[in-house]
Amino acid sequence: MLATLYAKALDADLPNPILGDRYAKEIVAHIDYDWTKTSITARNAAAVTVRTAHFDHWARQFLAVHSPAVVLHLGCGLDSRYFRLQPGPDVEWYDVDYPQVAELCSTLNPAVDHYHVIAASVTDPAWLTEVRGDRPTLMIGEGLTMYLSEQDGIALLRRMIDRFPSGELQFDAFNWLGIKSQWMNTVVRRSGSTLRWGIDEPDDILQAVPGTRLLAWVRWFESDAFERLPRAYQVLGRVMALVPAMANMSQYHRYAFGPGSVDGRPVLHPSPVSER
Repeated sequence: MLATLYAKALDADLPNPILGDRYAKEIVAHIDYDWTKTSITARNAAAVTVRTAHFDHWARQFLAVHSPAVVLHLGCGLDSRYFRLQPGPDVEWYDVDYPQVAELCSTLNPAVDHYHVIAASVTDPAWLTEVRGDRPTLMIGEGLTMYLSEQDGIALLRRMIDRFPSGELQFDAFNWLGIKSQWMNTVVRRSGSTLRWGIDEPDDILQAVPGTRLLAWVRWFESDAFERLPRAYQVLGRVMALVPAMANMSQYHRYAFGPGSVDGRPVLHPSPVSER
């Protein structure tokens, strides 16, 4: 959580930031911590911010065609996505994370209408009773799925389908190679975390979560923001693209669920992006 936060704060000070998140910079200034422990520097911060920028873009697309709506930002950490996107008053936004994280969110972020913080594990079904279930709903799980067990992750996605009338599931994932090679991930290793759930392709989700429809599946080097990464990352992405297992190590997933209309009005979705 602190590593991704610090990456966004460092990005905000760059001459040409990818995210430009001044909220992250303000939060970092209020936390007494040795940020060198995160292993994040101005040189590698882009690996975090390019992913966040991608999901900001997808969230904006969803909100542009769904009003009113509900947004569930799961495993939110100290990300300021609500304040970056500034959704309108017809959007009820819920940040969900462990109680200690939720307390920090409530302390460090301003209290505003239509923004809610829920203190709970995302795998606990009970917190859903706090969320209104009568609107198209967007679930965002950035940097989340790989920390869940497959059983808990599938159960979570199925609850989204069962609880809400329609909407989208947006999340990133690592494949089996990404999980196996986690010892190479300095941020994960230093935090003492363990990665568990590997998703190799969209069929893993489509078969396990009935009612989902694939909208987009994008490898990290296919993201619109990829060209904004430093040259070293661009070279790495082109090399990884040559080996399927490496190409799919980090992926962005986007699925729709529910009927094709709400209250007689069409629900618009972008054209699917298939495997390249």
